[in-house]
Amino acid sequence: MSAGLSATLRGLRGNARGAVLTEPLWGIPFHLFAPYASIYMVALGMSDGQVGLVTSVALAGQIVFALLSGVIADKMGRRRATLVFDIIAWSIPCLIWAAAQNMMWFVVGGLVNSVRRVPDNTWNLLLVEDTDPDELVHIYALAYMAGQLAVFFAPLAGLLISRYTLIPTVRGLYVLAAVMMTTKFLVMNAMVTETRQGRVRMAETAGRSVFALLGEVGGVVRQILAARHTVLTIALMAIVSIVGVVQSTFWSIIVTERIGIPARHIAYYPFARSLVMLACLFLVVPRLRGVRFGKPMAAALGAYALSALLLVAVPEKGYALLLVSTVLESAAYSVVATQIECLAVWNVDARERARIVSIAHVAVIACTTPFGWIAGLLSEADRALPFLLNAALLVAGILIVGRLRAVTDK
Repeated sequence: MSAGLSATLRGLRGNARGAVLTEPLWGIPFHLFAPYASIYMVALGMSDGQVGLVTSVALAGQIVFALLSGVIADKMGRRRATLVFDIIAWSIPCLIWAAAQNMMWFVVGGLVNSVRRVPDNTWNLLLVEDTDPDELVHIYALAYMAGQLAVFFAPLAGLLISRYTLIPTVRGLYVLAAVMMTTKFLVMNAMVTETRQGRVRMAETAGRSVFALLGEVGGVVRQILAARHTVLTIALMAIVSIVGVVQSTFWSIIVTERIGIPARHIAYYPFARSLVMLACLFLVVPRLRGVRFGKPMAAALGAYALSALLLVAVPEKGYALLLVSTVLESAAYSVVATQIECLAVWNVDARERARIVSIAHVAVIACTTPFGWIAGLLSEADRALPFLLNAALLVAGILIVGRLRAVTDK
């Protein structure tokens, strides 16, 4: 571990400590079931288009809760909202997915999981509001590392599939996730306290209805639109979100159905992805502290696009080239993800962070929602098309980074 990261880890205090140290209890089960979620749906009789439609329906639900997340964070407080909505968003849907029989089970599970937009916001607020901004790059790197500890367990999923087949194994992984994630939410709640800004906003919103607070959204939107750097940041977040949804939903489908890699072998690629991400988070991301975001972000987006092009070029049973694509994608994503998190913090007014971030998430999800369905239709026509779409979007992202850097340099 780099000296900077080691110092940050040893110095973790308060909410940052609770958020980072409990993250493996969420990351391990998530990264065990996530690579198989789409082919689990296909194995239960769903088409590529239906898989994409389920993704879009879940994202549509997230728009509502992204809009409400800022108000909920201010009314309930960051700590309590994180606990309550994490349990609703993850513990319950994991059990629904474990018992799923057809498309409607996944629709219901996805809609319940759409509540995740509340703790997505409040978890970040707990992490950053009482934390030194100069430490955020390292702290986000540590959080991503903690989540990637599934690397040491990923091969287990492949072995279980070899022995018990896909559907029973994935059902078991979802039950395991419900248990581990619930434990994480309870332990983290015991380790964190309400933030100073959270207490201020709870006092300011006491006695005011949710509808009254939502009525102020127009003023916050005008504040966002007046800040060009915030608008560009949201546009970049939207591109990364769309690419992530397409990648996570259709990667396992193209790998099994087009490239012909057996489901039992898929686990080794998330294993490689996690190893590379850990290496980059140790060795590369800490060196970006204090470096202007433009060049590393553009380079990472370019590498991300190249990984998508390599993926569609992988021949049948092309294990080696698929590994190259996976390594490049994970290295690029480690930089993109941490930089995006920091941009979202740096480019908003701290006094209105909860509501600005919630509205930003609404805009991002609204842009992302149609692409699950669109990518599903593209995949039914040709399983390479969703990833060619990703490459084009990432090139557009590079152009936005250039414009964002020009605006912030003024």
